[in-house]
Amino acid sequence: MKVLKSHKNFEGEVRFWEHNSVATGTPMKFSTFTPKGEVKGALIWLSGLTCTDENFITKAGAQKYLSEQGLMLICPDTSPRGLTLPGEHDSYDFGSGAGFYVNATTAGYKNHYRMYDYIANEIYGILKVEFKIGNAISIFGHSMGGHGALVIGLRETGKFRSISAFSPIANPVQSAWGQKALTGYLGENRETWSNYDATELIKRGQSHPGTLLIDQGSQDEFLAKQLLPENLVAACKVSGQSCELHLREGYDHSYYFIASFVQSHIEFHARAIALG
Repeated sequence: MKVLKSHKNFEGEVRFWEHNSVATGTPMKFSTFTPKGEVKGALIWLSGLTCTDENFITKAGAQKYLSEQGLMLICPDTSPRGLTLPGEHDSYDFGSGAGFYVNATTAGYKNHYRMYDYIANEIYGILKVEFKIGNAISIFGHSMGGHGALVIGLRETGKFRSISAFSPIANPVQSAWGQKALTGYLGENRETWSNYDATELIKRGQSHPGTLLIDQGSQDEFLAKQLLPENLVAACKVSGQSCELHLREGYDHSYYFIASFVQSHIEFHARAIALG
């Protein structure tokens, strides 16, 4: 791992890193914030479509609250880079910047687009080995990244103290974004898609011992057709999974929304980490 640049921030430090990924077989970038003093745990943030490792750490205003809680942050990129795979750069919602946090099985993509393993094993391992975090790790994200946080958090039993999401793609098998990505990365067999759908996982009995915290803007232009949080909430009610959905009046899908409520998510994760 090498540091590309660093900045002092709220008495802590923001760093931008590059490393050679085993999961993707490519160089990958991520950013971190490390608070001054004792580090009590870490949060993994997963960003949405078109984003890089820089969006959240430059736009969300999270570092003040992370510093107050003594929490480290790591923000991975959203896909492999530097490749020229068929169709990889043709649209904003598939390929580059849109890895969807799955392990691809289709020709062309299966060797590199392994973002599920990259987050669940490699980034998680970097926190434990390189940053000595131990087991005090939680996960959250936005939109495509909210989907990733929910899916990885639910499937990786015992790894994450808590899970939260802003505006997640909560039922991708039922949305155009999800159907396009899952077809491209996994093929036409819809039975395999459900392994990467939080709503379907909960229907199958997958669960987390904590509450799933979700914030959603009421004026989000993608709410009705792409995000479908009501499907996730309905599945949670049937299964008994604790889930807390906050519909925030007047807010949209942007980082202005995330910045407005990021403090409550950080405090939610800090409480879970403190409980152990």
